[in-house]
Amino acid sequence: MSTRTAAPAPGRADRRGARQDFVSRNFGVLSISAVLAVLFVFFSVQTDAFLTTNNLVNVARQVAPTVVVAVAMTFVITTGAIDLSVGSILGLTAAALAIVAESGSAVVALVLALVLGLGIGLVNGALTAFGKLQSFIVTLAALTAVRGLALLITDGYSTPITSDFLLPIGNGRLAGLYTPTWIAVVVVAAGWYVFNHTRFGRYVVAVGSNAESLRRAGVDVRRIQLAVLTLTGLAAGLAGVITAARLASGSSNSGTLFELEVITAVVLGGTALMGGKGSIVGSAIGAVTLGVISNGLVLLRVDVYWVPITQGIILIVAILLNAKLFSRITGQRG
Repeated sequence: MSTRTAAPAPGRADRRGARQDFVSRNFGVLSISAVLAVLFVFFSVQTDAFLTTNNLVNVARQVAPTVVVAVAMTFVITTGAIDLSVGSILGLTAAALAIVAESGSAVVALVLALVLGLGIGLVNGALTAFGKLQSFIVTLAALTAVRGLALLITDGYSTPITSDFLLPIGNGRLAGLYTPTWIAVVVVAAGWYVFNHTRFGRYVVAVGSNAESLRRAGVDVRRIQLAVLTLTGLAAGLAGVITAARLASGSSNSGTLFELEVITAVVLGGTALMGGKGSIVGSAIGAVTLGVISNGLVLLRVDVYWVPITQGIILIVAILLNAKLFSRITGQRG
C-alpha cells in the first residue's frame, strides 16, 4: 500500500515567497517602523503630554530639517559617499538669510541662502568627483571652513528675523500642520519618486553597487557623484532657511552636530553605509524616530545632555547592525 504526500499548492508557495521577498527588501523600513511604534507606546505610557496633538505637531515641525537633509543624504550614502558638511551649511545659510533679510530684501535673502547651499555642495561634489578626493575628507574640511565662515560674518552673534515673508516658512500653518512639515512631506515624496522611478535613481544605486560596471556601460559616474553632493548642499540650505524662520533668528551655531543626526537617521532607515542600497521612506522614519526620542526624553525631564549621548549610542548600534546585514547580504550573493 503506497502513501502519497500532497505537494503544497503552487499559489501558497508563491505567496510565501513573495512575503519573504518583501520582508527582505524592506527589512530596514519595517524594523525602524517597529522601533518607532514601540517608542510611541513607551512614551505614551510614561507621560500624558506625549500623545497630544500639540506635541506631535511640534515634533513634526522640529524634525522637518532633519527629514529634508536625510532624503538628500540617502542619495549620497547610497553611492558610497558621505557628506559631513551639512550642519555647517545649515548654520551659514541660516546666518546669511537673517543678515541679508534685515539689511535688504527678504526674497533676495531666501534665494541667496539656497544658492549658497547649492554652491557649497557643488564645490564638494566637484572636488570629490573630478578632483578624485574622498568625500569624507572633502566634506570634513568643508565642515570646518564653512562653520568658520559663518562665525566670521556674524562675529558669533545671532541676527533676528522680522520679515513677514520669511517667518511663515517656519511658523505658518496649513490644515493643522506647520509649513516645515509640509515642506518635508513634499521633499520625501519627490525624493522617493526620483530614487525609485527614474533613471537617475537607478544610477545612484548602481554607483554604490558597482561603479566600474556603470562606467563601462557608458555612464559618466562623476556626474552622478557631483549631483548627489550638490543635492545635499541645496537640502542643507533649505534646512537652514526652515531653521532660521522657525527660530526667528539666524545663528552661526545652528546645526551643530546636525550631520550626526542626519547620518544616524539614514543608517537607521536601512541605507547601506557601503552603498548600493537605500530607502527614502526609511530615512524619513529614522529622522522621526530620533525626534521622538529627543522629545520623549525632554518630556520625561531627562537631562538634555543625554540627548546627543543617546544619539551617539544609537548611531554606533545602527552601524554595527548595518555592517552585519551588509556582510550577510554580500555573503549570500557570493
